[in-house]
Amino acid sequence: MRRLMVAGNWKMNGTRSSVAELLKGLKSQGFSATVDVAIFPTFLHVSEAVEALREASIAVGAQDVATQTGPGALTGEVAASQLKDAGCSLVLVGHSERRQILSEAESVLVAKFKAAQEAGLIPVLCVGETLEDREAERTFDVVGAQLDSVMDALGVEAFSQAVIAYEPVWAIGTGLTATPEQAQEVHHAIRARLAARNAEVAQGVRLLYGGSVKAANAADLFRMPDIDGGLIGGAALNADEFGAICRAAGS
Repeated sequence: MRRLMVAGNWKMNGTRSSVAELLKGLKSQGFSATVDVAIFPTFLHVSEAVEALREASIAVGAQDVATQTGPGALTGEVAASQLKDAGCSLVLVGHSERRQILSEAESVLVAKFKAAQEAGLIPVLCVGETLEDREAERTFDVVGAQLDSVMDALGVEAFSQAVIAYEPVWAIGTGLTATPEQAQEVHHAIRARLAARNAEVAQGVRLLYGGSVKAANAADLFRMPDIDGGLIGGAALNADEFGAICRAAGS
């Protein structure tokens, strides 16, 4: 039985004071014991989050990772081993903003995925199509190719220690949300693509939905059979809203 997960991606947000307030608010929320909760602060705020949440049942992850596992001569990057040492347990790989805005290639994302796992981190692989792709009916081709990049290089078994987040690019930060049925259709296709290589891995991997998830629509999304929780953006910056989404998953 897959445990539900709700994770909050803070993106490039937060000051020392606002993060302290948000962490205080998160600790006051009543989270269900049946739901895994995680947050992804900026690199600057990872240590603060780890320290503040040491006694809470909230995991801390990083928003990105270097392509090499250990430290070295790579200015501006943070190694997976350093993230592990700082108290992170997860890391985002391939978020659409890094794919689209920073032009990260599939080979780079595969290297980051591999480095994360070598350091003992759980990579959360983000996949998703643009509005142009959806309108051209290329959703399954685009998402399938993003999954295949990892499976072809590392094997489908790599997903036995990973999470996949489906985030349609057209629904990130736009206020638009895929209907529960649209999201389920893609989640089902993702699981089927993995199952074609290994049914056991496919049944065990958690698939999260991301794209303007709010407390008002979370329950309908999370009750779909192949949606195992959510990767939350803007709503994760409000402790009460994020808590309500987590409780929706628990119900």
